[in-house]
Amino acid sequence: MSRAKQIQILALGGSAGLLLGALAFQYIGGLSPCALCIWQRWPHVVALVAGLGLVVPGPWAWLGALGAGASGAIGVYHTGVERDWWQGPASCTSGGDLSGLSAQELLDQIMAAPVVRCDDIAWELLGLSMASWNAILSFGLAALWVLSTRLRG
Repeated sequence: MSRAKQIQILALGGSAGLLLGALAFQYIGGLSPCALCIWQRWPHVVALVAGLGLVVPGPWAWLGALGAGASGAIGVYHTGVERDWWQGPASCTSGGDLSGLSAQELLDQIMAAPVVRCDDIAWELLGLSMASWNAILSFGLAALWVLSTRLRG
């Protein structure tokens, strides 16, 4: 087996591991994901589709790099939302001007709010949230995909 394919298998395993880890935190650990958490998962599914490159010729490694890199970028965005560096999507963050709202309008807004907010940090390790760890690891996986293309020549 070529070195490029070995690296692609490692990158595939990384994306699968991140997805399985997220699902374990959700279904075993009881940490419900916010909208941005879910958004970070889909590009890893794209990276897993790039595994077709192990059996079907084509530029699949670039698809893997794109998927992992996109998840990393969403992770950076999510980290910024969690750390109040910038505003997140209105659909999953707190804030906004509540003045001038009637009690019924305020209640309607509360009832329409998502259960899990994107600007809350549900879990941290070494001062980094899950979104931050996803960004770091996803960019590493994207680099592996790119390296595999360089080794193929």
